[in-house]
Amino acid sequence: MIVPMKKVSLVVMDKDREGSLEKLRELGVVHLQNRQASSDRLTKLLEQKAKSDSAIGILRSYSGSKTKNKNGAETPAAEKPAAEYSVEWANETPPADPVSQVLGLADERKNLQEQMVSEIKELSRIEKWGEFNPKSIQELSDQGLSLIPYELPRKTYESLGDDHKVIVLGKDKSLVYCVALDEPIPGEVPLVLPEKSIAEFNISIAEKRDQLADIERQFEKLAPKKAVIEAGLVPLLQDIEFETAKVGMEVTDDTPAEYAVSWISGFVPQDLLGVVKRGAAENGWALIADDPDEEDNPPTLVKNNKFVSLIQPLFNLLGTTPGYREYDISLSYLLFFCLFFAMIFGDAGYGIILLAASVIFGVRSKKKNGTVPDAVLLFGLLSISTIVWGSITGSWFAIPTENLPGFMQAMVIPPFRPDPNLDPKVAENLVQQNIKHMCFIVGTIQIVLAHAKNIKREFPALTFIAQLGWLCMVVGLYFLVLNLVLDRTAFPVPQFALYLIFGGLGAFFIFSEQKGGNFFKNVGKSFANFLPTFLDAVSSFSDIISYIRLFAVGLAGAAIASSFNNMAMGMPEGPVRIIAGGLILIAGHGLNLAMNALSVVVHGVRLNLLEYAGHLGMEWSGHTYSPFAVKDKGEKKD
Repeated sequence: MIVPMKKVSLVVMDKDREGSLEKLRELGVVHLQNRQASSDRLTKLLEQKAKSDSAIGILRSYSGSKTKNKNGAETPAAEKPAAEYSVEWANETPPADPVSQVLGLADERKNLQEQMVSEIKELSRIEKWGEFNPKSIQELSDQGLSLIPYELPRKTYESLGDDHKVIVLGKDKSLVYCVALDEPIPGEVPLVLPEKSIAEFNISIAEKRDQLADIERQFEKLAPKKAVIEAGLVPLLQDIEFETAKVGMEVTDDTPAEYAVSWISGFVPQDLLGVVKRGAAENGWALIADDPDEEDNPPTLVKNNKFVSLIQPLFNLLGTTPGYREYDISLSYLLFFCLFFAMIFGDAGYGIILLAASVIFGVRSKKKNGTVPDAVLLFGLLSISTIVWGSITGSWFAIPTENLPGFMQAMVIPPFRPDPNLDPKVAENLVQQNIKHMCFIVGTIQIVLAHAKNIKREFPALTFIAQLGWLCMVVGLYFLVLNLVLDRTAFPVPQFALYLIFGGLGAFFIFSEQKGGNFFKNVGKSFANFLPTFLDAVSSFSDIISYIRLFAVGLAGAAIASSFNNMAMGMPEGPVRIIAGGLILIAGHGLNLAMNALSVVVHGVRLNLLEYAGHLGMEWSGHTYSPFAVKDKGEKKD
């Protein structure tokens, strides 16, 4: 559920502004509503953060890199707690600043790379002339013998008369490399002499490559300092937050300094308002607390039980947060996502592999950190869902159902069990038809659920009838989808489905704008949007059809797995089949697992975020509740 928020405003004596903010930060429950403001100190803090972020980004690619010891053997970079590195580097003379070290090396590397690229381009320009010393040409010119180098097109060279004294040094298909004696060639641009000879360029480039290699080694040695820089970001971010709050506080104008007051606003969870009240009483603050206004944009705090909270790692990965006035769909999202995940992977054997991986990661995390992350628990739940779906559909590594052990065949439920009395192809087509039918049922249920939520939200306003009408229209469209996509004969469109479609659409047109005022004018407003509304109705039809992607992706995965099985079994009998066939199975099913994981992101997530959430009218416009607090309070206690 989304926790209700209270908007609070605290008024303090301006002379006590900094101390009051310290006390407020100790309370750690108020999400500040910061105003746009700036100060010299804030600017410096932000610049320092930008430099730290840059240094971390540079060192990230070297984390876990290997360095060479004195014997030339590669060893992993040493890993110690950040505090131990801080003590070691604090004793360096002068004291080490890891950010300055990293950024200094990065600037040096950039300059060397730019110089080397410039020299390589210059070398490429003159290497066709062969080895020569530009200084010697200049010395001859100073002594009265002028040598002017040219790169002439062949036609131009051939058209030169006897008046021009030219020495040819080389030719290629299009150019003649030559030197004119004393007199320049009219209309032609002489070759710009390089600053160095080819040998000198090669030496310089080699030196720069060595310098760049040395910088890379220095970066590898500095890689452990990434932990120190990241640790330093915690207090830095708190300083930025504190300074932002301080300079953002409004102050009374034209008031003597000793009587001036300042104030700050923010949001606090309703159940934690008492904490702020006690803090205000203890510190002598004036407190105003009220419900957020319509124009306010409160942060979103979602609280659910342990089971429902398993979906939160996926939301964090996607960067999606519901708006304060939107829905918390964590439970329904979790349940439907488990089903979508299972149908896309579609194989109980794959589910067992995924479950084994989640158990291994969970045990390791438990030993290392004492807890199992929600992400691992979610992965385990998705794996179990896949095992259940694969079991009831008879999918085990794409092995034909008739070749499975008896107990596995017994777990297949009738809609997904081929009828032995029918032709095998007909029976298989019937099973596939049942899975398609289930996809449409799931899609209709999810979209109906969305409009049921909208009805609950709108009631008792008349607009709830518009949502009820849309719900009825979706149910009617379900029967139309079955008729058009599956089988016209087996699924004729019932008469009541047409009533639901047109009646529901009519109800929406009549009641969608009934938010107060003249009833008939509101109906006119609604019909003024006839085209967008009609297109939305068509979109609802396509939304139901789009759920067939669950069947299509699952079927594609099964076909790929079956193809690799056939390739492995097609190998000659004996050791070749065992070794080569085993490798084919491992590589093929591994590739299929990776493709299925990608499909979950593309299709499974999409159905929840677009089709389902779209009918809920969600824009995922929220920002997460982040209270003004001492973020490393736990570390300080240690």
